[in-house]
Amino acid sequence: MVRTSDQRASITLRRIFAGFRRVDKKVMSIFAWKPEYTLGHAEIDHQHKKLFQLAEELHGAMVAGKGKEVLAPTLSNLIAYTQEHFASEERLMQAGKYPDYARHKADHDALSARVLGFQKEFEANRTALTIGLLHFLKDWLAHHIGETDRKVAQYFKSKAA
Repeated sequence: MVRTSDQRASITLRRIFAGFRRVDKKVMSIFAWKPEYTLGHAEIDHQHKKLFQLAEELHGAMVAGKGKEVLAPTLSNLIAYTQEHFASEERLMQAGKYPDYARHKADHDALSARVLGFQKEFEANRTALTIGLLHFLKDWLAHHIGETDRKVAQYFKSKAA
């Protein structure tokens, strides 16, 4: 039997995750929202939670062995929402004259370029969605929210005081 790259990747992932502990018959989430990610800005906090939710949907589809017909639109949804979120944050920073705006935007642009490049390769069947990529996204989100976005929130809080 000849298997497609999606099928081979799915089998590999099932083997990897077979040894993981399961909670309520689900693989533990790598995109769990943590209270320490809360910045105190309702709109941005809501958007960050939505990013984690969409990333978890992608993780869940991958772990469940879903094929490209499910993974591709799920990845597209995550990327589209990330771009909306970045634009929202950038408008907020510009309106508030955030002094480190250029560097913050450069972080957004770098992640966007990397993820869009991955999406192009994935859709052309030149790469597969891996747990490593998802861990990279999780670590990037956690660091970016916990460090970079937190500085923005602190700046706005100090301006309001």
